[in-house]
Amino acid sequence: IERRMELVRVVSHNTHKKMVSCLQGHIGAEAEKRHSVPRLYTGNGQKKLPLTALSQAMVEGGNQLGEDSLIGKMMEVCGEAENRLATELMQHELQMEKEVLDPLSQLAEVEIPNILKQRKQLAKLVLDYDSARARWLQATKSIISGTNTQALTAKADLLKEEVDEAMNKVELCKDQLAADMYSFFSKEGDYAHYFVTLLEAQADYHRKSLTVLESVLPTIQAQQ
Repeated sequence: IERRMELVRVVSHNTHKKMVSCLQGHIGAEAEKRHSVPRLYTGNGQKKLPLTALSQAMVEGGNQLGEDSLIGKMMEVCGEAENRLATELMQHELQMEKEVLDPLSQLAEVEIPNILKQRKQLAKLVLDYDSARARWLQATKSIISGTNTQALTAKADLLKEEVDEAMNKVELCKDQLAADMYSFFSKEGDYAHYFVTLLEAQADYHRKSLTVLESVLPTIQAQQ
């Protein structure tokens, strides 16, 4: 499971990076910051949807050419359609972030690393136990060869308590680690569902985008 966890972490991390690079909007930005501003880039470097900039340019161009221009009418209708497509894209990317990217990042950057940290903590506790046990064994040997038996026995008893306490910490950490690892293993189906969600969201986005285009095509064809 440890080897599987590390592999899942690496694969999830790489997939998350590539998926983010596919987004046209600025990841983590609110809806209005992605879509409502007519410039492609704002002063703070946040990227706007290119479709939003295109729609603005078309609508402005149509207004400049005026009602008497066929090209102007076409640009205005197209600009409004592109704006609706930008809205669909913005909603799609927000859904992707919430239902796919954020959980994938949480898995790769938080959940699995926390379990791996616990594995390192267990290794440290085992070393602490070995050290305490070595001191206790040395103390018990000293009782046999020593003269102050009572004092040496008292010291050995204290060291034995340290050994027992160290062993309890090892067992508690081991139990928690095992529980967390098996929990990860049992949730692999949930993690795999992120990719089902991705394809479902993409299919829904393309259906809605096609509906926008099919609704506007008759209008623009009639004008032509």
